[in-house]
Amino acid sequence: MYVLVIGCGRTGSSIASLLSKQGEDVVVVDRNKSSFRKLSAKFTGFTVLGDATEIEVLEESKLDKTDLVVVTTDDDNVNAMVAQIASEIYEVEKVVVRIIDPEKKVIYKDLDVMTMSPTSLLVDNLIGQIGNWSKE
Repeated sequence: MYVLVIGCGRTGSSIASLLSKQGEDVVVVDRNKSSFRKLSAKFTGFTVLGDATEIEVLEESKLDKTDLVVVTTDDDNVNAMVAQIASEIYEVEKVVVRIIDPEKKVIYKDLDVMTMSPTSLLVDNLIGQIGNWSKE
């Protein structure tokens, strides 16, 4: 599987490193060269330095050949734009997007993408735990 990871922070680098370890073909895009240092020493994929909102960078990353796009930058607007480009223009079937601000989930209402909000996951888990404690 050819995987494109957009954003090489803690989340993106962890995902890219794990997928690479599993034998997937992984390309990571980030606009900061120093971010690539977060990748595992055993990372066997490729890196592309550039702004993922620029079509030239996405073309260099071979977005048109991608099976899965994982968008993990720390900017919800960038994430939304890249997800829309991947899903709507390049017709990538599997697009996963990290949402920083849970209120931004409405942006994806009409897009065929999977969204993950660490904040929402944490809150839901915490509320579940509190509910369990109150039953004791």
